[in-house]
Amino acid sequence: PVSRDRLAGWLDGEGAAHAAWVRSAGFDAAPGKRLPLPGGGAGGVGGVLLGVPEAPDLWAYGDCARALPPATYRIASELEPRAANAAAIGWGLGDYRFDRYRGAGGARDEAVAILALPKAGDWDEVERIVESVALVRDLVNTPAEHMGPAELAAAARELADAYGGACATIAGEALLERDLPAIHAVGRASARPPCLIDLTWGDSGAPKVTLVGKGVCFDSGGLDLKNAAGMRLMKKDMGGAANLLGLARLIMDAALPVRLRVLIPAVENAVAGNAIRPGDVLATRKGLTIEIGNTDAEGRVVLADALAVADEERPDLLIDCATLTGAARVALGPDLPAMYTPSDELAARLAHHAAAASDPLWRMPLWQPYRELIDSDIADIANAGDSPFAGSVTAALFLKDFVTATANWVHLDLYAWNRKTRPGRPAGGEAQAIRALYGLVKERHG
Repeated sequence: PVSRDRLAGWLDGEGAAHAAWVRSAGFDAAPGKRLPLPGGGAGGVGGVLLGVPEAPDLWAYGDCARALPPATYRIASELEPRAANAAAIGWGLGDYRFDRYRGAGGARDEAVAILALPKAGDWDEVERIVESVALVRDLVNTPAEHMGPAELAAAARELADAYGGACATIAGEALLERDLPAIHAVGRASARPPCLIDLTWGDSGAPKVTLVGKGVCFDSGGLDLKNAAGMRLMKKDMGGAANLLGLARLIMDAALPVRLRVLIPAVENAVAGNAIRPGDVLATRKGLTIEIGNTDAEGRVVLADALAVADEERPDLLIDCATLTGAARVALGPDLPAMYTPSDELAARLAHHAAAASDPLWRMPLWQPYRELIDSDIADIANAGDSPFAGSVTAALFLKDFVTATANWVHLDLYAWNRKTRPGRPAGGEAQAIRALYGLVKERHG
């Protein structure tokens, strides 16, 4: 690996033949650019020059596994630990393929370039990050036909079993018996029963870290039906749940000394005679009533009950993730999750870890004066107001009404999808912010 600033010095230390080859090829060490170097006999490849930025960067290595000639490669430069980890993580993330539905046997038989872990790297950390991101991508990429509430619960149970945790599910009419009426109301129109997934792991006396993920396994929009284009990617509307299962895997695999709880309200927002209607008023576990302004704003409704359950325990840290609003994507685009928290300290630390992990997010304001935009004339709150303004902010303010006892709360409104393939980030389901969140949890409780 060589940066633009160091290319001239590297060439000066090479033989005349290599230097002439590099100059004649016009290689300028732009990040991610590659140039094979001759060697190893006639027509052979003796090595590869890879352009990298000065700071450690995952994505400079993101194309290597698939773009380099199949072989085992080592990095010829001595890297410090952070750079070594970044190189290996980027290489591994670029090797991901979702091939469950390809060919009679599923996976394609492709030879790829393999990286020998740099000496300074932490293989355990690299492996847990790459595998946890792959878990998120697999869950989001799986079509709704094979990833309904029951299948999402099974994935959570399998994860809990792998690390000695426990996973309980409250499903169907039992949701009403256990005072989870909002989850039931949103999911009751589907032939696949709604449920609340409750994964726990760790010492009950350790600091409590609770994760709440939106698990809408398919979102038709309900009676306020989406159009065809709007519905096309709605298998990814459980991306918040998938991302937090990936974060849970990171926490458990690293054996962080916390008491972890993951709550996932898993539903399908379908259309049927018993579907919720615009204008309906729903009860919630918190005791607040919700007027349904739009049945396509269902994610915040199911999160309301799950956040109320989480808030009852007053965890040391409460994180929720959801593919919640198109307004957040209009404001920040697909690659930049919106972060909301009342804590300046929490926001600053999470922003620090996001930058360090190349896992970006952006703080947005919990602007309390906008709370009036979701006032209701007949209920305590509306799930959607009449104004087109500040849709992501009002969604976060809606959730804030259901988190009243927990001091350290973070809400992330994310996309969970790559619209196109880029180095290390193939098109399709994506893990967003979990590496940053993992860094935050490690700093607070590691």
